[in-house]
Amino acid sequence: MNIVFAGTPAFSAIHLQALLDSAHSVVAVYTQPDRPAGRGKKLSISPVKQLALDAKLPLEQPLSLKAPPQQATLRSYAPDLMVVVAYGLLLPEPVLALPRHGCINVHASILPRWRGAAPIERAIEAGDRDSGITIMQMDAGLDTGDMLYKLHCPIHASDTAAQLHDRLAELGPQALLQCLQAIENQRLEPEPQNHELSTYAKKLQKQDGEIDWQLPAAVLNNKIRAFNPFPICYSHLEQQRVRLVTAETIAIEASPSPGEIIAADKSGLVVATGNGGLKITQLQLPGKKALPFCDVLNGFSHLFAPGKHFA
Repeated sequence: MNIVFAGTPAFSAIHLQALLDSAHSVVAVYTQPDRPAGRGKKLSISPVKQLALDAKLPLEQPLSLKAPPQQATLRSYAPDLMVVVAYGLLLPEPVLALPRHGCINVHASILPRWRGAAPIERAIEAGDRDSGITIMQMDAGLDTGDMLYKLHCPIHASDTAAQLHDRLAELGPQALLQCLQAIENQRLEPEPQNHELSTYAKKLQKQDGEIDWQLPAAVLNNKIRAFNPFPICYSHLEQQRVRLVTAETIAIEASPSPGEIIAADKSGLVVATGNGGLKITQLQLPGKKALPFCDVLNGFSHLFAPGKHFA
């Protein structure tokens, strides 16, 4: 098939590469416009754009696909199918109807759970034990279309968002290529979503990472795993913003106030929560690299004295 691909981050680029390695023809690539990034706010190109440039593919970066001229450009590529993977722009109905087989989306959850922008992180944050890839036929709603193909993936108790992302990035291309074969052979049986079971994975914000020590340790541990590598959880200790990179839950006998440091040794920093203890095993101080707590303790033992409180 002649395919137009639309995507932006590294997760998308992995799927684009799979299409380039297949028998299908990628006739054009759509990605979001270059945007400022980093401390210097220099214009940064997306991983999908970089791959498209390397492969010398026709590249489009519209601000929107709502305008007739942009839709005419898309029509000129005469796509059989549009494959969308974390593109970041909603497709209007005229675009959805333009390719011969419509538009399909590769989504990093088992729908209808975790529709939206951050399904990987929100699944870990919620304590889910199952994730996966759903390929859906796109409609006018947000991740509401009929499901075409699914592959499940377990969420392990120690998984960070980065680790789950990488496993799903391996599953996604497999599911996509198998789904494309089924489309060609007309062997698909679309499955409507049960909208009553849907949950929404809202976009991540930096402030989402702030720790509320009143919550149970298990909830906070899920949050720390979910927000690694972004936005990274944090809390304030003596006016310093401490980033909490990895942690584990432990049982504690006493019931000190939430946020109080119970112990600090080479095995980790133990902090009381609303229920149980949270042992921080890796953290980052302002202006420093993320380090195992045993290395941080060597130079900053005074900061983490038992009895002190995180905000």
